[in-house]
This record gives sequence, structure tokens and C-alpha cells, in this order.
Amino acid sequence: MTEQRWPELALTAWADTRDTVHMWTQIVGKVRLALDSPVNHWWHIPLYVSARGLTTSLMHAHDRGAEIEFDFLNHVLVVRTTDNGTRTVPLEPRTVASFYDELMAALGELGIQVTMLGRPVEVVEAIPFEKDTVHAAYDGAAINRFWRALVEADRVFKVFRGRFVGKASPVHFFWGGFDLAVTRFSGRTAPKHPGGVPNCADWVMQEAYSHEVSSCGFWPGGSEEGSFYSYAYPEPDGFAAWPVDVAGARYDSTLGEFLLPYRDVRTAADPDATLLAFLQQTYEAAAIPGNWDRTALERASARADAV
Repeated sequence: MTEQRWPELALTAWADTRDTVHMWTQIVGKVRLALDSPVNHWWHIPLYVSARGLTTSLMHAHDRGAEIEFDFLNHVLVVRTTDNGTRTVPLEPRTVASFYDELMAALGELGIQVTMLGRPVEVVEAIPFEKDTVHAAYDGAAINRFWRALVEADRVFKVFRGRFVGKASPVHFFWGGFDLAVTRFSGRTAPKHPGGVPNCADWVMQEAYSHEVSSCGFWPGGSEEGSFYSYAYPEPDGFAAWPVDVAGARYDSTLGEFLLPYRDVRTAADPDATLLAFLQQTYEAAAIPGNWDRTALERASARADAV
């Protein structure tokens, strides 16, 4: 890859594209939700970073397997089935309604029937997909840069995940919040989540946060080029005041999360070490005051390897 490994992501240049593609990923994610069997914490619904963009991975549609992939190199959505069926939907400036109609038609042509709630979740204004003519931007170069940033974040998150031997999520892309995330679990159950997320039923969040977590991720928001984040649920006493010694990192009391601007990672002398330090120190902000059993949960070499 000859391009800059951690590309510039100035949001002012592609915010409209971000918002449109967010809605497109919600449609594809809801197809996966409709087809796949439930897994704890909604792990059956995310997308995954792929060698070309974002993919559902293999889904099961009755008598065949299927996969949907956003190809951010050739700028096309590809639907494939295990009986050699293929359909494509161009990724170009187009409305959410147009994208939705063409994808549903493509699935129908392949014999895949999907029933879904046809509106987005976790957003304040939930315009039904078939009526959304508001979001219609697509800057292919910008979304390619975002994908390349996800490739780098995915790699570092997997290094961080590998230091933990307790229960941990895959590194996955949640289309509700449009963020890449990985979550560690203490092994204990959590108090009932209060919910309150826009256009998302409280029981959805209660399933997601049924157990104590330290979760981190990246999303294109919170600062001029997006932000890495880390939070705990439930948040232990002392979490917000925990000393995180990474330049640019801060605790946001409104979000209840530690934030590290993407730009501070991108421009660091060692981006990987900077990000790993943020992930490790904010995890410790949850694990130490939260009395996690770190001896049982962490790989023996993890503390020695931690930056």
C-alpha cells in the first residue's frame, strides 16, 4: 500500500458522505440481522473490515449462503451467494431511498427474502429508508480514506484484543453508531442499562450491556478527523479522573468516555504505540478501580508488552 497508512480524515470534507454511507450500512446491517441467528450482545449483526471495505461475512439465507460487501476500491456493493449468484449496486452519489430499492431488488432476484424494520436506529432523525432523499452524497476518495483508517485501527485493536484471555468481542463495525469497536468483559453481570439511546428500544441496550465491560473503538466524530474512544459500563468510581498519560487524550463528561483525536494518533511519531497506550491506560481506568481479576483475565505477557 503506497498511500499514507494513517490517512487524513478532515470531516468538513466528507461529513455528508459519512452520513449517507452510515444509512447504507444500516440497511445492509439489517439484512444481516434478519438472516443470522442471535448471538449475545448483538454480535450477530455487525460488519467487518475486509480487504476491500466492509463485509457482512457469510450469512445464511435458507438454502444458501450469502455475503454483502461494500467495495470501497471499485465503489460497488457486491451481493454474492454460495450458488454462484452475484448482483451489484453502484456506490455513487445517490439517495438512501434509491440504494435501498436497488439492494432489495437485487436480493429478490437472488431469491433472498428479507423482512426488516425499514428505518435507521441510534440516530435522532430516523427517516424511513424508502423515503430518505435527504442523504445522497458519496465522495469515493473520502470513503476510501476512511476505510484505510479502519484497516489500521482494526490491526491495532486486534493486537490489543490478543492481550486479553477473558471474554472479548471480535473487532467489529457497528452500523448503529457507525463505529469500529472491541470490548473486554470482567466476567460479572452488570446493572440493568437505563437505555435512552435515540430511536433504539431500551431492551436492545440492556442486551448489549448485560455484563460489565471496558469498550474501546473509533468513530468519525468527536473531533476534526474523528476520535478513538474508551468507556466502561458500569463506570466505576474514579474512572473519569484516572490519569491517562497520552497526549491529546481527555475524559468527555458529556459522553462519559475518554477520547483521543484521530489526528493525534495519525501525526504521532509512532501511531501504533500511541493508540495502544491509550487503549491500555483507559482499560486500566476501568479494571483497577472496578476490581477486575486481571491475573485471570490478562495474558501473562500483556503488562510487559503494554506500551
